[in-house]
Parts: sequence; structure tokens; C-alpha cells
Amino acid sequence: MTGKTSRRAFLKTSTLSAAALTVGGVLPGFSARSYRNIPGANERILTGMVGVNSRGAALAGTFAAQKECLIRYVSDTDSRAMTRCIGNLSKIQAVTPTAQPDFRKVLEQKDVDVMVIATPDHWHAPAALLALQAGKHVYLEKPCSHNPREGEMLIASVKKHKRLIQMGNQRRSWPNVMEAIRELHNGIIGNAYFARTWYANSRKPIGTGKAVPVPGWLNYDLWQGPAPRKPYMDNRIHYNWHWFWHWGTGEALNNGTHMVDLARWGLQVSYPTRVTSSGGRYFFTDDWQTPDTQTIGFEFGSKGSITWEGRSANGRYADGASVGVIFFGEKGALQMNGDDGYQVYSLDNKLIKDVKSKVTVNATNTSNPAGILDGLHVQNLFDGIKKGTPLNSDIESGHISTLLVQLGNIAQRTSGVLDTNPRNGHILNNTAAEKLWSRTYEKGWEPRV
Repeated sequence: MTGKTSRRAFLKTSTLSAAALTVGGVLPGFSARSYRNIPGANERILTGMVGVNSRGAALAGTFAAQKECLIRYVSDTDSRAMTRCIGNLSKIQAVTPTAQPDFRKVLEQKDVDVMVIATPDHWHAPAALLALQAGKHVYLEKPCSHNPREGEMLIASVKKHKRLIQMGNQRRSWPNVMEAIRELHNGIIGNAYFARTWYANSRKPIGTGKAVPVPGWLNYDLWQGPAPRKPYMDNRIHYNWHWFWHWGTGEALNNGTHMVDLARWGLQVSYPTRVTSSGGRYFFTDDWQTPDTQTIGFEFGSKGSITWEGRSANGRYADGASVGVIFFGEKGALQMNGDDGYQVYSLDNKLIKDVKSKVTVNATNTSNPAGILDGLHVQNLFDGIKKGTPLNSDIESGHISTLLVQLGNIAQRTSGVLDTNPRNGHILNNTAAEKLWSRTYEKGWEPRV
């Protein structure tokens, strides 16, 4: 076999082993070009990027740094973002990617293996569904969906089209985080029954938007995509869309997803029995809709509970960190902050184990808090494609963690308290809340499995 046939056959059937990425082999003296020289498979995984203004631009650099990856196409509704990203990638890989403003045309390319989706939240699941239908594997930034129904659609689509989705909760692949979870499961603090998580930042107000002409650099119709149409305002794009329910999911899914996922993983729980939320928009009078201060509680019957505290406008650290999770157990506590380290404490609060991160991580960096470590998550996806290695964050797991904080937001927007089915997370006996399980779509843009 030669050409495309042999390459695609390799990606489907090869059992050749690539050298494992370890902390000692990747982190010291890291640079993008040296990263590409890590031993691995010779065959390239051809990749398309969609959404490269901020987080997507950082992800593009992480993907391009992998030796077996070649980014062929870059897509964004912002022409400036495409130009910047392509310029940066040309310094990392030998082949300059092609600019394709409409990512749907990239899906028509038969030799693209993976689509990396880092669009605004309202596009996450619809874009992933289109990619799966086109036969592509997907790296999908968190949250995997804008609403719970979309997450269920992603699971169904993965099963139907037999492709992979790796969700971008990258800590699932960080070495010391993985070690900490193993220690937890092996009983280092006894039976763990409660996890407290948090995120703190000092964001600024976004003001009151004005209707203005759409800039020439933006394809606003495609940016809106599946979302019902709204006029262009001068304080929405970029980033501030996070704080509008129409496109975003608030701080709970923007950052809470990461720590709630670790908490759920550590406690070995899935769907909750009850979800509560309290908080609001307290700091400024502006267009911001989602809470700037929010506390979500998750109960899992007799298995334990989780809380998440989000403070978007007051960055005062909690337990010495801007972001983190503490597990409480019968024999002590285990704490993980935003980096790749952890600490274990006895019941009388003595430090009995301290594992340091070898990488400095800025958890409040909105685009690239830990690019070096994130490469391990990308490698896990590539191993899943080439060798059938289990994904560290497959779509079933990613959906459950996303759903938890979605339920928190639904509770916040309705009664404040939700009873839920522990078999699937569905809301029980609350008509108003059940209406937020899905959303309305722009006619002709409805996603499908």
C-alpha cells in the first residue's frame, strides 16, 4: 500500500509502540521544535484546527509540537486569528497550514484525521457532531457541550460513527495528578467522602454593549452558527460571550469543569442524586448574565458529596491557591491545586507527603495555563487512534463531568435545588428545570447524530 491508503491503514491497524512521554523526557529544556523530536511513530496524524483566537491558538501550538502531528488546516470566523495562528505554526512545523475560514469545508478533506475544536461553547457539540459524521476523530475543548442534551448526542454519535472524542480536561493526563488519584483510590487518606473545589479570579466588568456594524474581519453568521440570531454588540466578542447564557456557560463550566472532574474522579462517583446552587451577579452592573459568585453542591447518596465555589471578581486565594480541590477522608486530606503537584495531610493537619510540580502552571491564564503538560493529553488521543489505548477523558466521562456543572447552572437559574436520577443525571419533577436540558437552535442549523 502507498500514499493515503497506507497512511490511513497505519492509523487504523498499527500496533507499533511509541516511546512513552515521561516528565523527565519532556519537561526539562522544552521548546516547540525539540518537543517534535520525541521518539514516536513516523506516520503523521493530519489535523484541522477550528477556533484559534485564544485557547485554540495555544492548543494549535501544543498539537504542532507533537512529532507525529501535522496541522493541515486552520479555521476561524476571525480572519485575524487565522493569520496569527498560521504564522505561529509556520515556526513550529515545516509545512504551513492552509487557511479555511469555514471549518465545514475542512471536514470534506478525506485525509484529515483529527479535528481540534476550541470554538465558543455553543459550537462545541454541533461542530464535534459534524466532525464525527465526516469520519474524523475529535479533540474537544471543555465543556463538551452547551447543554445536557448535546452531551447525550455526542455519546450516541461516537457509538454510531466509531470515532473518538478526547475532552480537553487535560489534568486527566498529568503524571502527578494521575499519581495522586491512584494514591487516593489506594486509601492514602482512608475512605474519601467529600471534595471541596474552587476557582478564584479578579475579572473586570464588561460594560453595557452597543449595537455596532459587524467588523470586516468577522463572519458573524458563522460565529453564531447553531445559536438563534442576535444583533452584533461591541462587548461580546471575543471572550465575554462566556458570560451570556445564549452562547456561554459561565465560570462553572469555563473553569469549574476541571476541578469538579477531578473531584468526581477521585471520589469514584458519576451521576448525582441532588444538586444545589446559590449565588448571583453581585460585583458590577453590566451586561454579564451568569453568576460572578456561585456555590454548587453535589450529593451522591451515601457515596459522598462535592462542592464548587466560583469567584470571578475576587481573586483571594483559598487554601493557598487560586484553583484547587481538597479530598477529605477518614485518615486525612489530599490537596491538588492548579499545577501538577499534590499534598497529603494527616487528621491533625501535619504534612505527610508533598509532591512538587515540575512545571509552573498559571491556572488563571485564559489561553495556555500548562501547554507542556497538555501535550501528554494530546499524546493519549494519538495513542487511542493508533493503538487503541483507552482515552483518559473519553466522551462518556467528559459528559458526566460537564453535566454536573450544567446541572448546577440549571439549579441556579430555576429553583436552586434539583433532584436527579442517579442512573443518568436526568432532572426529576421540575418542569422549569427540565426545559433547560436542551436549547432552541437557529432554523437549518440544528445538530444531529
